[in-house]
Amino acid sequence: MRGPVAPPQVPLAASRGELFADLVQDSVERLERRWPQLADIDFLVLDVPRLDAAAGPGEAWDDEAVPLGGTVPSRDGRRGRVVVYRRPVEIRTKGRDERAALVHEVVVEQVAELLGLTPDTVDPRYGED
Repeated sequence: MRGPVAPPQVPLAASRGELFADLVQDSVERLERRWPQLADIDFLVLDVPRLDAAAGPGEAWDDEAVPLGGTVPSRDGRRGRVVVYRRPVEIRTKGRDERAALVHEVVVEQVAELLGLTPDTVDPRYGED
């Protein structure tokens, strides 16, 4: 008689969305060591940005280029948010390492926007990849 391949608490396969969310979380954890105030910001992954005019701040665009991320500043007691759009990032990358680098770049840029800083201030290694 054979036992299970993996313990019940370990998923045998993670979805693309879950793997992507893990990349965002890894990036946030790297930045939180330097910027503890990030604990007060929500980080979200959405599949794609909305195109319609009814979209909220950070969720729509008016350029020809599809955004890779967006921000919603904190106000009226609501926490600030950083949004990373999964499908546009996936389309622009090949492989996990390239995807992880682009996710980190997007997170750094959006955090910089929320904090009113430059990306290389948020992460001194920004742009080195």
